Amino acid sequence: MSPTLKKKNNITVEGNPDTSRTIVFSNGFGTDKSAWDVVKQAFSQDYRMVLYDNVGGGNADPNAYSPIKYSSLNAYADDLLDIAADLDLENAVMVAHSVSSMITMLASVKDPKYFSKVVFIGASPRYLNDESANYTGGFTQPALDSMYNTMTTNYYAWVSGFSSMAMGNPDNPELGESFARTLAAIRPDVALAVSKVIFESDVRKELDNYRKETLLIQAQNDIAVPDAVAQYLNKNISNNKLRYVDAEGHFPHISAPQEVIAAIKSFI
Repeated sequence: MSPTLKKKNNITVEGNPDTSRTIVFSNGFGTDKSAWDVVKQAFSQDYRMVLYDNVGGGNADPNAYSPIKYSSLNAYADDLLDIAADLDLENAVMVAHSVSSMITMLASVKDPKYFSKVVFIGASPRYLNDESANYTGGFTQPALDSMYNTMTTNYYAWVSGFSSMAMGNPDNPELGESFARTLAAIRPDVALAVSKVIFESDVRKELDNYRKETLLIQAQNDIAVPDAVAQYLNKNISNNKLRYVDAEGHFPHISAPQEVIAAIKSFI
């Protein structure tokens, strides 16, 4: 593995080094690769496992982040392709959460050889509503502007509120607190810039070019991704299965890992 790339994306290769099967885990915004700590254990004996952090979060190299370079999801897709090429991946299984789902989709359209089956957890091709297309993304522009303003004026107060809402599961507040810690570790100006790129992204047109066999995992009461978005992806990805898991919030792989493990295993 390239030492430069390893440092850039905080890449680790774990699991069974003697198998030809590889599974890649890619986390969403505000978390780091530790989000997969429970889920990955279920695959450690049968797969070589690749985990990494997207630039701008986790323990990725902070010097690698540039708001100009990472002004769209395509830059993150290029990073994923660099990792895949460096590790000689071929027909790997990809498990991606939230924004990393659409990053994976973009990467697969650019170069389809690296991944065979793909799992999207809480994926969205566009977070903003689009009335002209009768599309419900879940957010309005004024709501996003209000969020950006709160992030700018008091980032850590925003972290506290957003983390508990996004995680859900009020009976287990430690889950939201764990997300708050990884979210608070991101430099506020970087978090704001990355949030804008994510929440104002629109990759719906690329879905027509995406051909991978895909499992869509959707939880209940996801404040970031309403059910209408899961239904939209189900209709617009050519080869997919939509599976609802018995979990609440935007992070079912953290709050209900056994549900997610069972869904992934039945798919792959």
